[in-house]
Amino acid sequence: MQDLTAQSFARKYLNKVLNDTTDISRPQFLVYPTLAYAPETSWEIGFSSLYVYYPKRDTTNRLSEINGFTFITLENQYGIWFDHAIYTDQNKWFFLGKIRLQSFPLKYHGIGMDSPRDYLALVDANQIWIKERVLREISPNLYWGLEAEYNQLSRVDFQKAENAPAFDLPLGFEGSRNLGLGLGLVYDDRHNVLNVRDGHFAELALIRYFPALSTFNFNALLLDSRLFRPVGANNVLAFQLLGQFMAGDVPFNQLALMGGESMMRGYYLGRFRDRNQVATQVEYRMLPLPLGFTDRLGAAVFASAATVVPDFSQASINKVAWAAGAGARFLLFPKKDIYTRLDVAFTREGTGFYLFIGEAF
Repeated sequence: MQDLTAQSFARKYLNKVLNDTTDISRPQFLVYPTLAYAPETSWEIGFSSLYVYYPKRDTTNRLSEINGFTFITLENQYGIWFDHAIYTDQNKWFFLGKIRLQSFPLKYHGIGMDSPRDYLALVDANQIWIKERVLREISPNLYWGLEAEYNQLSRVDFQKAENAPAFDLPLGFEGSRNLGLGLGLVYDDRHNVLNVRDGHFAELALIRYFPALSTFNFNALLLDSRLFRPVGANNVLAFQLLGQFMAGDVPFNQLALMGGESMMRGYYLGRFRDRNQVATQVEYRMLPLPLGFTDRLGAAVFASAATVVPDFSQASINKVAWAAGAGARFLLFPKKDIYTRLDVAFTREGTGFYLFIGEAF
């Protein structure tokens, strides 16, 4: 009897998700299991959740989203992630941030684009990372406000890889607690941050890590510019240019890290790291594909390039990494135009698979 009840609940839940008949203004909440593969984690299993809503159920407001992800991997990594992009009524306030609570061993290859392909050490550590922006609209689509970031790395253990050459332990190898405060300026006219059809996003942020509040004394400058243009009725051409620039005593875990599920897919986050990074990507999205028998399947192709350098006098076109790939899309919430994506990315060093709700950027 309990099995039948569980099956009935599962069928009703799946039907509710796949056949979205709710009022477009109504908030929606989804929980679903995930199975994915990425270079830094191997196979990972977990649960994801997504809550999306329009403030005051007014669809002229921008769509707010809060998503969570809890996971465990075959590499003995586990953690909880929360990301959010929250707008208030009439889009007057904008709260943009993330929380990462995780424990991991990750591969450390060293610093710079010349770091070896074979990792030097496995770094076992616990991490708390909180980043929050509290922004007020000062003119249409232009926001400014406070930015704060807290990054704590504890119980750090560098385990030298077998046959790895001798190397110097990086700054922060014993762990650190760093609190940064600063100011941010954001231009944002996107209506749906999970699937932008037409719009712009640009952020300029300067964060100072004060010695009185942090283990290390350093500054960080972030530039992030994104452009989305419709192509025909359903397709979108998306661009992103990212710059991260740091000065001072920067611990190894807060250097500019290349890779991950958003930028430079195919490289795990931190395969290359240094004080400065410049990265760019382009993506062509077909949402949905003109298949005739369904309007819920889409696809995307993408390419990206990036480099990290200690200073730009050492930048070189010969030290630029590239990645490219393609992905499938499934329209999860038709009335809110939200897709889930499965991407496969290829690099000179391997392949990565990514499964997430919402586009990469």
